[in-house]
Amino acid sequence: MQAVKIHPGDVVAVALTDLKKGEVVALDGGLNVTLVDDITRGHKFAIAELKEGDPVIKYGFPIGKAKCDIHVGQHVHTHNVKTALAGQGEYSYNKLAPAKLPKVERTFMGYRRKNGSVGIRNEVWIIPTVFCVNEVARELERYAQEKLSAYPHVDDAIALTHPYGCSQMGDDMTTTQKVLACLSAHPNAGAVLILGLGCENNNIGVFKQFLDESDERLYFLNSQEVEDEYEEGKKLIDTMLAKINACEREEVPLSELRIGLKCGGSDGLSGITANPLIGRVSDLVVGAGGSSVMTEVPEMFGAEQLLMNRAVNEEVFKESVCLINNFKQYFISHGQVVSENPSPGNKAGGITTLEDKSLGCVQKGGSAEVSGVITYGDNIKVKGLNLLQGPGNDGVSSTALAAAGCHMVLFSTGRGTPFSTVVPTIKISTNTALYQKKPAWIDFNAGQIVDGRSFEEVTADLLDYVIKIASGQKSVSEKRGVHEIVIWKDGVTM
Repeated sequence: MQAVKIHPGDVVAVALTDLKKGEVVALDGGLNVTLVDDITRGHKFAIAELKEGDPVIKYGFPIGKAKCDIHVGQHVHTHNVKTALAGQGEYSYNKLAPAKLPKVERTFMGYRRKNGSVGIRNEVWIIPTVFCVNEVARELERYAQEKLSAYPHVDDAIALTHPYGCSQMGDDMTTTQKVLACLSAHPNAGAVLILGLGCENNNIGVFKQFLDESDERLYFLNSQEVEDEYEEGKKLIDTMLAKINACEREEVPLSELRIGLKCGGSDGLSGITANPLIGRVSDLVVGAGGSSVMTEVPEMFGAEQLLMNRAVNEEVFKESVCLINNFKQYFISHGQVVSENPSPGNKAGGITTLEDKSLGCVQKGGSAEVSGVITYGDNIKVKGLNLLQGPGNDGVSSTALAAAGCHMVLFSTGRGTPFSTVVPTIKISTNTALYQKKPAWIDFNAGQIVDGRSFEEVTADLLDYVIKIASGQKSVSEKRGVHEIVIWKDGVTM
């Protein structure tokens, strides 16, 4: 197949391979299009005549307006299409009938914690209250990792370093504390060392107000109160390793799994292969009684009504409207336009406008009802598909998913990235070329769909892979020791 028309109402098709000017491209339905321009894989070409101002339809919805007349066979991209997005909007609740989700009876091997939560990893986490002790945290991470061979039931030791915890004010400081507290409670951690300096705004005494001190997994070290923070820290690490080594995996139903949905470095195939593939796996997890969480709110702009119509009730609809409009106001309050996206890499990959990107991005949410809306720095409260407040930035949004309690992140990419957050981050390539080029980055190839395999086959394979990861198999990024957190900052630094 050379190209695909995604929806019967579309006026553009997407190239599935590099195409040359003059080629005749055969599309489903017997339509043959002679190309006027060279078309790079992932980019669009017109399959209908468009007049200046006409809506450009892809996925069955407008992705912008024609800047000029566009003829059949011409390249359709930023040079001849502009966004139609504006500021805050008014929305109506046109509730869709709930989709019938597939039911699967699957289990994974997880860790049950005393508080009833389930983790897919049994790790030591070292969380600094402030950036000043980051290097101490890294040294303790190295120390713990060198001892792991003696503790077969401990999966890893991770320092969650970050640049904050002091000289922040008001809500900005509270945001840092809430995110770190959520991470401290994450069930993938068998034991957590809260590492403080002593004089920071977010000192241990203050930070404890955000923690559940009854959680037996928590340990504390205030560096200014001891003569040698490295030696004291190592003693605590020894205790933590020995304690959690007694934990063992047990069979857990898929209903306990919580997956984050993310895309980064997208291209024109993201909405054709990887994102709808992730959406199908999300539906399987939700259909089994589990949870999935979609964030990157700016990448819902232009497709938000589709999500709002899937809200489980009027209350969730209203929360979804606030989520979208508050984020648009965030842009406006900083003097930015809401359509300042996609990135240069996205455009090079064939994504033209934010609507184009959003309509592809929201497919990660599958067809499930939207059960809840989560504020940044909060946890999942209801099972099912949730929307999480957060930006498109890969680091911030992935960390937000981890803080919300997601066990892993399914991360689609057409351009590739080595980034991974503190929970297993499964990189899913939109195309086979990227999968073959970057084996040290990519876990799974959704490009198989373009190569001829059915969605059903590839969905089953990805679910199997997800269950293997949940049961202890390390992701590509985990094998390389990549585990970054990035906290969203929106305030004054003193």
